[in-house]
Amino acid sequence: MQDKQHIILLFLSMFILIAFVGFFQSWNLALTIFNLCIISSIMSLGINIQWGNAGIVNFGVMGFAALGGLANIIVSMPPTAKAWDAGAIYILFGIVIFISSIIFSILVWLKSGLSKKKKYIINFLLIILGYFLMRYIIDSPIKAIEAIEPAKTGYLGGLDLPVIISWPIGGLLAAFIAYFIGKISLGLRSDYLAIATLGISEIIIYILKNEDWLSRGVKNVNGLPRPVPYEIDLQSEPWVLELTKFFNIPVSEISSIIVKLSYSCIFLVILIGILLLLEIAQKSPWGRMMRAIRDNEVSANAMGKDIKTRHLQVFVIGSAIIGIAGAMLTTLDGQFTPVTYQPLRFTFLIWIMVIIGGSGNNFGSIIGGFLIWFFWVQSEPLGLWFISQITTHISDANIIKSHLLENAAHIRLIFMGMILLITLRFAPKGLIPEVKR
Repeated sequence: MQDKQHIILLFLSMFILIAFVGFFQSWNLALTIFNLCIISSIMSLGINIQWGNAGIVNFGVMGFAALGGLANIIVSMPPTAKAWDAGAIYILFGIVIFISSIIFSILVWLKSGLSKKKKYIINFLLIILGYFLMRYIIDSPIKAIEAIEPAKTGYLGGLDLPVIISWPIGGLLAAFIAYFIGKISLGLRSDYLAIATLGISEIIIYILKNEDWLSRGVKNVNGLPRPVPYEIDLQSEPWVLELTKFFNIPVSEISSIIVKLSYSCIFLVILIGILLLLEIAQKSPWGRMMRAIRDNEVSANAMGKDIKTRHLQVFVIGSAIIGIAGAMLTTLDGQFTPVTYQPLRFTFLIWIMVIIGGSGNNFGSIIGGFLIWFFWVQSEPLGLWFISQITTHISDANIIKSHLLENAAHIRLIFMGMILLITLRFAPKGLIPEVKR
């Protein structure tokens, strides 16, 4: 079977599965799954360009996705006037001082002719001094800001700009943080790099959970703006009422479907745009160089390629894509909830998507994102149905039957493992393997 026919068949099969959900469960659920599949595919594209094209192991997906969600707050939420009056300028000044101490320590390391031992001591003292000076400046304003109506606000708020602007800003914020992470950690061996990126992502989540003045922490930020209309506004529109009569379904359901379709159109434009850019990059001399570095760093280095710089480039690009997807996800959810960023959902599940789809192939990453997220959601009702069938002749009072039915949701972990094992057995290079040129 030709490659194009194979790709078309896989995507057609996925759309049929989603259509089955629409016909047999609900179209609202089907469109929700479809939108989340698109976002998961964008995240897997970010990992694919790092791992599939450059061989970089990044286990910090959830941290960069959370930074995209943070950008949503900073850009789209209205500012809290009382919080700014309580001393926000001091917080910004303290952060600038700390960043300046880091930059100055880097300059000392690069430009000074001192011995390494002295450089380490000076850099340590500079960063420690900058940190404690920052805390001295910002601690009092932070307490004042977090005390302002903590049940409603208690944080600085944002710039009150259109929410769709937060998506590229989320990518830029993730890229900015990824640059500094990459400068520090990309010289590590792949297994140490995986541990380092996972640890740094946990640090990012820890900061977002505890710095209430920035993101309200575990109290969450609700009511984020949308780039699409609200259901309640659509329900009074004449054309929506006409559709309600035509399809003979409740107006609340048709308005919800319209909103989800609107999200789908926007998300598809973003996905296709990123896919086209990555395909152009992959087929360019730069893409061939990255694959050469991935396959044999020693030979690429002998040809005069700066391995660490190129790795840093692709690390920043992939993290930016993940940041965009994180901002899109927060917009879709309508709230920013730091406690939901868990490695299973935002790191290892994305890696499974890339592996099953096919490392090094952008279309494989997309089909992997669709397939894994679809079964991640549907494995719970499928597991409940399966357990109900095998225990149908057992009394409802049976303790074992009750235990199995109550824990049917956990079958999704077994399901994911089975999908991964079967794929690696019969398609070790993924459903759509990398094209060798």
